[in-house]
Amino acid sequence: MEKFQTLLRVRHYEMDALGHVNNAVYQNYLEQAAIEHSESLGFNFELYQELGGVFVMRRVEIDYLRPAVASDTLEITTWLEEIRGTRARRRYEIRKQNKDDLLVTAEALWVWVDTKIMRPRPIPDVLLSKFSQ
Repeated sequence: MEKFQTLLRVRHYEMDALGHVNNAVYQNYLEQAAIEHSESLGFNFELYQELGGVFVMRRVEIDYLRPAVASDTLEITTWLEEIRGTRARRRYEIRKQNKDDLLVTAEALWVWVDTKIMRPRPIPDVLLSKFSQ
């Protein structure tokens, strides 16, 4: 499936005691990249409300390879490795902008959840077809 890229600038308050991006912050970066990917395909908050569901991150596995620091601009690449049933498996790579070395690799399992009953439901066909292109 097609890869999506976005840029995020590291903010000073995201640093840990060592002066690196705090490990917990990377999950926010992954979530933001997934949201921007959805929005780039026309799936905004209002459409998700109409569909009566939302993707919720159920599990994430992150490998921290190199540090990032305040003021770095990070290039986050994400793509769907698999999408079917109630689940979407999304992969990520994070690098400093215009650099080849990986800082982070990650994989997240997202589940489509019905917002009325807060239970997993099959991903709507409109999402399946657009994300699968």
